[in-house]
Amino acid sequence: MAAMVKSPLRPLGCWKSILRQSRHQKLTQRYLSTALQQPSKGSTPPPPRQLAGATFISKPFYNPHYLHAHAKSKSALVYHLLTPRHVAPKKIKTYPPPPTPLATYKDPIAAVTTSQLTFLDPTGARTKLFARSNPDAAKVGDILLVRLKNNSDTFAGVCLNIRRRGVDTGILLRNQLTRVGVEMWFKVYSPNVEGVEVVQRRAKRARRARLYYMRKPKHDMGSVQNIVQQYLRMRAVLRSGDVKGRDANAGKKKKNKNTR
Repeated sequence: MAAMVKSPLRPLGCWKSILRQSRHQKLTQRYLSTALQQPSKGSTPPPPRQLAGATFISKPFYNPHYLHAHAKSKSALVYHLLTPRHVAPKKIKTYPPPPTPLATYKDPIAAVTTSQLTFLDPTGARTKLFARSNPDAAKVGDILLVRLKNNSDTFAGVCLNIRRRGVDTGILLRNQLTRVGVEMWFKVYSPNVEGVEVVQRRAKRARRARLYYMRKPKHDMGSVQNIVQQYLRMRAVLRSGDVKGRDANAGKKKKNKNTR
């Protein structure tokens, strides 16, 4: 019985969709016929539709009956009916762009880096020590001595790498402590670094930017403690100002002998 009931219902659903489509077609035909219909002799054409904020140039030009009488072709009539020429262009209010810091700071990263460098290195000695344009700058292969502020400790070693990154410029030093290779990175502009000194320069210019091959036992320079101690003794003698030759010392001994 269920099959008998469902069978006559299927064509009815198809007819509903067909009737719905035909109803829409009739409505569209009715709209086109009323738009393109010529007015009768006794009737007056309807006034044009008023829009909010619209400015009309001439009433007969926007009257569909007037267009139907004076249009040269059907396509021209449809074009005039569809194009909204009766509405005047509305002016859009524009605002000026907000002020940006690009006019003052075209490169903000460079400005911040410069301000930090002037604060961390007011004399510019560290910048000059690691500048590429300076012929007397520290290079890889040189023995450098780094003095720290907090614990008044020093670390010396062979410079294996110089990483130039503005404020984050750092150096990698290698030394041997108790026959064990030790490497340490130091930030050149760190507040904890009191100073960086060149103890000994490399005899020949290194042909590489990173001397990582010196980690191997074949090329390892070993401990540089003796070289650093000799440098510190020479610096202490030069700072004291008591540098005298052998003749001066010999003269002192002779005077002592005469006095005796």
